[in-house]
Amino acid sequence: MNARILRADAGGLCTLTLNRADKLNALDTLAFEELEAHLAALEEATDTIGCVVLRGAGRGFCAGADLNAMGKVPVPRDYKPGVVARLGCLPQPVVAAVHGVCFTGGLELALACDFILADESASFADTHGKWGLVGAWGMGQRLQRRIGAPAAKRMMMTSARLDAAEAKALGLVDVGAPSGGLDALVAGFTAEILANSWHTNFAAKRMMRETDGLGLAAGLAYEHEHDAGNAPDHAVRVARFGKT
Repeated sequence: MNARILRADAGGLCTLTLNRADKLNALDTLAFEELEAHLAALEEATDTIGCVVLRGAGRGFCAGADLNAMGKVPVPRDYKPGVVARLGCLPQPVVAAVHGVCFTGGLELALACDFILADESASFADTHGKWGLVGAWGMGQRLQRRIGAPAAKRMMMTSARLDAAEAKALGLVDVGAPSGGLDALVAGFTAEILANSWHTNFAAKRMMRETDGLGLAAGLAYEHEHDAGNAPDHAVRVARFGKT
């Protein structure tokens, strides 16, 4: 049996590829188990991995949960939501690179990432209602926080399919590329992230997560109390600036 998730590392970048192209990368329990194993390894790899890309093999990013596999392998109710939450809590910035379909459970995976990049082939939808399902991997919380409650309700209650342009206009997609331009976009975007201080990036992500929902005064107090300090290479970076 082929691996459900492929991992490739290069220059501080880890690329995780959903690898069920024949099923539009539909997610079954084995896919979640493999994803969780990769996430556990990445949590311990902050010295060698500074950014993570999640993408799909074949014609699309991910069609969502594998409906044919539902209920065949019993798992605790909170297991799959926990894996998606773990993706969202990785220390490293995580980029979803979307082409083709990004539906339902696939959209929930993308929403757990820090950034969504997409080319013109991408389309997005929440089709839970089409199948009489209720999103349990974070759809109801993350989608409205990203695009606002009215737009999120429209997606969730109509199963409407958004093309890349509308998704970009709503703020669901952070940066778009022309058809065929996704690889170049992801390469340039992740290179900028990796060139920045990893210490700073990790600290910024952690602080925003830990203060989410706090009022301004409480957030400022928390930030002051939990300041991560300057990066170990701070002096080197400043010295380099002085020579430019």
